[in-house]
Amino acid sequence: MIALSCPDCLADGRRGFLRLGGAALATLGSGLFVTTAHAVALSKAKRDAMSPDDILAQMKIGNQRFRKGQRDNRDFLAQQKITAKGQYPAAVLLSCIDSRAPAETIMNLGIGDIFNSRVAGNIANDDILGSMEFACKLAGAKVVLVMGHTACGAIKGAIDNAELGNLTGLLAKIKPAVKATDYAGARTASNYEFVDAVARTNVALTMAEIRSRSTVLRELESAGTIKIAGAMYDLETGVVDFFP
Repeated sequence: MIALSCPDCLADGRRGFLRLGGAALATLGSGLFVTTAHAVALSKAKRDAMSPDDILAQMKIGNQRFRKGQRDNRDFLAQQKITAKGQYPAAVLLSCIDSRAPAETIMNLGIGDIFNSRVAGNIANDDILGSMEFACKLAGAKVVLVMGHTACGAIKGAIDNAELGNLTGLLAKIKPAVKATDYAGARTASNYEFVDAVARTNVALTMAEIRSRSTVLRELESAGTIKIAGAMYDLETGVVDFFP
């Protein structure tokens, strides 16, 4: 049962969940992004009842709640104890290490809701691809979400051709996004509009790389079992902008 503490929260929850199908409605009561007083961990049955689109819709609702200051009152200790016996995450995220963009917080998530891979510039490599394949093929996650963010330091470094130890090789993987970004203004790291445009291009290229380099994930997506999507998080507004 949904237990919301204020009329605005109740209205917000109704509007969000009315957009979902019957299968997703069956997940109410515990787990992913649920507006309960003490949301508990996501179960296999509830995760499996959701489609990739349902999961993405719930992420959007979670971000809306975050921006309104209406995050769920979760019992994290209870979630920790329940998930110790098993985990059934609905999605695997690839996001940047930036301390200002914690996916679980900005999308109103709890323990056990998602797998979260973090690396500067949210780039894909063999280890991350293998982790995603485990998450989706073996553990049952249904969404692969690549999330970049505004004012990204890794993007700025790639634009500026920064060099520093192992970071040099990492930034080299972002530079194709710099070249691929169609932008008429100043193409410098001090132009934040350009930085953000490159960051969005970088997300799109990472999504393409996941599809091209992972036969496992490509086949799962072709079968409709999973969905690979992108997102950009705005540090100023708190908005997560999702895109195909």
